[in-house]
Amino acid sequence: MRIDVVSLFPEWVAGIGRYGVLGRAVERKLLDLRTWNPRDYTEDRHRTVDDRPYGGGPGMIMKVEPIRRAIHAARADGAGRVIHLSPQGRRLDQAAVGRFAAGGDLTLLAGRYEGIDERLIELEVDEEWSIGDYVLSGGELAAMVMVDAIARLLPGVLGDSESAEQDSFQDGLLDCPHYTRPEVVDGLTVPGVLLQGHHAEIARWRRKQSLGRTWERRPDLLQKAAISEADRGLLDEYLAERAAAEAVRKD
Repeated sequence: MRIDVVSLFPEWVAGIGRYGVLGRAVERKLLDLRTWNPRDYTEDRHRTVDDRPYGGGPGMIMKVEPIRRAIHAARADGAGRVIHLSPQGRRLDQAAVGRFAAGGDLTLLAGRYEGIDERLIELEVDEEWSIGDYVLSGGELAAMVMVDAIARLLPGVLGDSESAEQDSFQDGLLDCPHYTRPEVVDGLTVPGVLLQGHHAEIARWRRKQSLGRTWERRPDLLQKAAISEADRGLLDEYLAERAAAEAVRKD
């Protein structure tokens, strides 16, 4: 099996891949572990991969193009489907790991900073997976958790195949979408509210998106979250907008 990792820290990824069960899998050529650095696909002398978020706020957002070029280079080299490691993804469990181990090659995308421009995810990512409801400084560790879990299920990696068979298993809402420059990518535009500089409206939009995404992707979290009457109003507004958009698509 081949697993490619797109990361700003390829040496770190390769380093983890030299140890333990994972290292043996690589050494025995049972797992082909490769890395791709988005900085190698920048076009400025500073090798810039991030920019300030539209709408303001702390931190930086990873830009579309350097990551996109890295993914395209990996695909041209034969890499598999693209998995983004994100708190907003499906929760990884052993059943999913088993399916990945029995499936085809994978490309794991490890984000950094405040996240990745949403349009890159829409355009290039096939699936989003999470290793749990907590925040890491970057996606490399999550990617390597996934690589390690998959590798131990590959035939011949563990000394005793029964070892694998006997193995066991913040406000509480998901984050809103994020965007950075350029304003348009492949026809996909930044939501207009983020371009207007009206901080109260931006905060309201972000809260609504956060509530809506949580309702769509992790309703279990929404059931546990302490949401206000105002939040319920925003969620109703989000659902009405979602239904209207679906009706337009069906037409």
